[in-house]
Amino acid sequence: MVDTAPRTKEHRVPNVDAEVDAQLAKSSGDASVDVESLGRQLLGTWADVRLAARELYKDPAFHNIPGLSLDEQRARTLGQLHLLVDRNAVHRAFPKSLGGGEDNGGNITGFEELVTADPSLQIKSGVQWGLFASAVLQLGTEYHHNKFLPDIMNLKVPGAFAMTETGHGSDVASVATTATYDPETEEFVINTPFRGAWKEYLGNAGLHGKAATVFAQLITGGVNHGVHCFYTPIRDDNGVFLPGVGGEDDGLKGGLNGIDNGRLHFSNVRVPRTNLLNKYGDVAEDGTYTSPIDSPGRRFFTMLGTLVQGRVSLDGSAAAVSAMALSIAITYGNQRRQFTAASETDEEVILDYQRHQRRLLPRLATTYAMNFAHDEFLVKFDSVFSGAADTDEDRQDLETLAASLKPLSTWAALDILQEAREACGGAGFIAENRLVGLRADLDIYVTFEGDNNVLLQLVAKRLLTDYSARFKDADSGALARYVVVSTAAKAYHGFGLRRLGQSVADFGSTGRSVQTLRETNAQRELLTDRVETMVAEIAQRLRPASRLSRADAAALFNSQQNELIEAARAHAELLQWEAFTRALDKVEDAGTKQVITWLRDVFGLGLLEKHLAWYLIHGRLSPQRAQAVSLYVDRLLTRLRPHAQDLVDAFGYAPEHLRATIATGVEAERQNEAREYYRAQRASGTAPTMEKSQKKSKR
Repeated sequence: MVDTAPRTKEHRVPNVDAEVDAQLAKSSGDASVDVESLGRQLLGTWADVRLAARELYKDPAFHNIPGLSLDEQRARTLGQLHLLVDRNAVHRAFPKSLGGGEDNGGNITGFEELVTADPSLQIKSGVQWGLFASAVLQLGTEYHHNKFLPDIMNLKVPGAFAMTETGHGSDVASVATTATYDPETEEFVINTPFRGAWKEYLGNAGLHGKAATVFAQLITGGVNHGVHCFYTPIRDDNGVFLPGVGGEDDGLKGGLNGIDNGRLHFSNVRVPRTNLLNKYGDVAEDGTYTSPIDSPGRRFFTMLGTLVQGRVSLDGSAAAVSAMALSIAITYGNQRRQFTAASETDEEVILDYQRHQRRLLPRLATTYAMNFAHDEFLVKFDSVFSGAADTDEDRQDLETLAASLKPLSTWAALDILQEAREACGGAGFIAENRLVGLRADLDIYVTFEGDNNVLLQLVAKRLLTDYSARFKDADSGALARYVVVSTAAKAYHGFGLRRLGQSVADFGSTGRSVQTLRETNAQRELLTDRVETMVAEIAQRLRPASRLSRADAAALFNSQQNELIEAARAHAELLQWEAFTRALDKVEDAGTKQVITWLRDVFGLGLLEKHLAWYLIHGRLSPQRAQAVSLYVDRLLTRLRPHAQDLVDAFGYAPEHLRATIATGVEAERQNEAREYYRAQRASGTAPTMEKSQKKSKR
């Protein structure tokens, strides 16, 4: 990539303590980025699978074409699904006996890279093999695997994943669709009793789906045993709805229009008893219900937990799109010139402007954190689904991790895409440069597989459960002492913050403030303390709930909902920071390690800066140290500036993946042409005299 940015070694920032400059100058040394080795690390645990997928998706046959009609987009995406089958690109997770690879981590890795080709293709693929097929694989038994999976795998039977209802989105346990067992015919009778029970937003339901995995309340002998899943044919080979099945096409959407989303409803639709995917609950011929899991609640969460891979893949896809967006915006920012700030003749490269650095480089740090956290997440997922570490606790940890990371990464992806678009000006709004299209397609990711706020509430409940387990026998006095003394002491005395805070007040040394905040343990303690204190304070406020009526307890819990979600978000941010720090420890090249340390510090200090009000209110940072956070971030961005291009190049996306004209070097060519034109004018003496200079000469 051509880089026309004339780099100076240092951009001075006024009013920053000289000690800060001295500390950074000392650490700069031979800071550099070994793009190849860093790139290998960013590829993650399944690097070979990721590289192979990227090579495959360079093929234009997989790429989206902006401007197609709705029908053309859908037809193209379905054809691309068949092409994936032909290229053997989608069967890694399935049993070897059926032609699969039984490689769960590799399967998600390859799937994530599909987003570089076309998000519509990725999500339609995810519906077919990650949801529809996965429900059969994870909730069914060998009978179902052998009967249904071959035709699903080869796309003979496109299918829908019929869980969400118009009236119940994230609240799956309350879906209203019923499956009532009829012992006389040994069939389940599926009904959607009212309009709010229609299955909604289902990929493949609008046009292509021939079957669906329908989630419904299983009723037998007059007893409701909760939500179970049923393999249900919905259309014949001519695309006509089967008797009792109806639906509507969702039509044009805000993005992902290669997918035929739609609604389904059922009126006395009968399916054989054996179509119940019965791994976790079965009904005998006489209607007797049995399950290996006695607790209905635990059974429900176990069934849903087997489908967690959707959240895993969305987390990784959001990280990938963020990396793509920043690769485009930073490459463009390294070449685009605007305003003659420091020269009479040459315009400035826009990435040299502090504000432009502030817009993009902290988001680059966030994207690195997302990538490193995702790889650890993927390893955890693979260990659970391969059986290497598949205890109840492992599955609960995986579900909590999924509910923590997916919200942060999908929200961040939308923010990064928007900022990258704006940072590229009008060029970013042109469809050929990908950013607006990716932004539209990724919008739905924040509510796919669970609304982000609902997911974070699940995380908060887990945090409260863990907290309660630690203090189940403690009285209110003990809890108060924990909040006021123990947690505070951990923050203040754990690394001497109170003492250093006093030093700051006495000596006014920004440098000393920064020195503490640069330390890994200091960042860890501050981020950890915020989570622990927030959870402890909420737990105290909720403690009376056990003595209240159900209505009053619900009202009390509702009064803390916002705080609960913020605590969960703080927990997820800590997880990302910890993953970034562990990845930093693995960097071997000294120059790269220095640059990545700065990048990690931008991420960590950025979190402190984001939540400065909390740290000030709770007395964790003095005002002067709080001020030092922003000053030091600015200094770090100046140090990172010369390495920005290397840091996005390390993501490893080729031009065939980005497919953004402004990231191909064309802007550098335009800028060089313009500069050469004006240089030649000046050299030949043919340049016109500027009016401003004439007025100056008359004075």
